Amino acid sequence: MAITEGDTVVIEYVGSFDDGTVFDTSRYQVAKEHGLVAAQGTDESDYSSLSFRVGDGEVIEGLESGVLGCAAGETTTLTISPEEAYGGFDEERVREYNPETFERMVGSQPEVGMHVHAQNGLHGDVTAIRDDAVVVDFNHELAGKTLSFDVAILDVW
Repeated sequence: MAITEGDTVVIEYVGSFDDGTVFDTSRYQVAKEHGLVAAQGTDESDYSSLSFRVGDGEVIEGLESGVLGCAAGETTTLTISPEEAYGGFDEERVREYNPETFERMVGSQPEVGMHVHAQNGLHGDVTAIRDDAVVVDFNHELAGKTLSFDVAILDVW
């Protein structure tokens, strides 16, 4: 049965960048091999198949559209453009804050890599600290990147 909009699918996947670097997976052994387990402090129970209903927008657009027409038991490799994933990198989402203002807003001194939550609901990461500014990038960490997913379709209903 070919997957159509409205179907629920269950997949396993390995997500990587153009250079082959794995950034996410549903498979524990793959995560372990690529250093994701240690980096994220996760264990085997954190890795499992992904299920979603096609057309509900629960996953990125390119993954949703990429499984259309496939069937249970198939495997496929999807190359997903930034526009069908997390969007392009937007310079306007990189903001600079006065260091004292940043400390008052966040409640602690800035550190490169620090994750912050803005009052407007945005999430960002401190990417640079200078004497005159703290630079925070509010783009999604995968914005502007072409993504590749090796997908195994386990079930469809």
